[in-house]
Amino acid sequence: MALSLNPALRREHAAAMLQLAKPKVLALIVFCAVIGMLLSQPELPPWPRILTAAVGIALVAAAAAMVNCLLERTVDARMQRTARRATARGEAGQRETLLLAALLCGGGMLLLADRINALTAWLTLATFVVYAVVYTLLLKPRTPQNIVIGGISGAMPPLLGWAAMTGQISPHALVLSLIIYTWTPAHFWALALYRRADYARAGLPMLPLTHGQSFTTLSILLYTWLLTASTLLPLALGVAGWVYLLAALGLDARFLFLAVQLHRQYADALARRTFAWSIWYLTWLFAAMLFDHYCLIPVA
Repeated sequence: MALSLNPALRREHAAAMLQLAKPKVLALIVFCAVIGMLLSQPELPPWPRILTAAVGIALVAAAAAMVNCLLERTVDARMQRTARRATARGEAGQRETLLLAALLCGGGMLLLADRINALTAWLTLATFVVYAVVYTLLLKPRTPQNIVIGGISGAMPPLLGWAAMTGQISPHALVLSLIIYTWTPAHFWALALYRRADYARAGLPMLPLTHGQSFTTLSILLYTWLLTASTLLPLALGVAGWVYLLAALGLDARFLFLAVQLHRQYADALARRTFAWSIWYLTWLFAAMLFDHYCLIPVA
């Protein structure tokens, strides 16, 4: 009752519930989806349609994050990185969290189905199921390859954005998703390396715990090479030009340098730096692709 009567407590509780949507991750999801929207057209799509699709995708993604937090509340409580989540501290009730997630998911689905198209709505719902159920319940607690298999859901945003503008799936959209898919293991395993004590307390079979540090850093290096190869595909398909190529080569070179250093002489500080760089890497790579798409003529 005190919570419903005290405005300060209501605001604090609302802020705690908002954090369950994982705002930073949500921002990256929406960014990648909008990139897919913008790259799908030779000219700028209508902004109202972009905004509507972005809001719909964001609502469903927020719901998936909340369900993830709810299902992992006991695991989160044992990890320093996630112990402050409202679900982990017991400040967000199970019914309350589930109801809010259902409302967000339902609202996002209705918005996408009614204002965008059925394909985008169904693909977004499939992404929700893979992340919130398949990854969280079946993969993460059972296999060190959880992020490789579950990375399918994380790679979907550009495909969702592309489908929202065109109503179809194209090879170009699949290449964008492939880039994110090959980026994901190196990104998350770098985090798992310097947070391995956290994952050990949680009892999760992350790669650094099941296969060791050296195997994990080698895996990061190999996936970074695979990522480098996948970033050349837009040029091979003729949808990107020399500015994108130069940007991709520079970004890939930096990522590979960090991956090699990480494997040769591991340090937690270097793993942390690699993780931070991976976020900037994806942001600048797609920004370069977008600039190239609208400002320059693709390579013939």
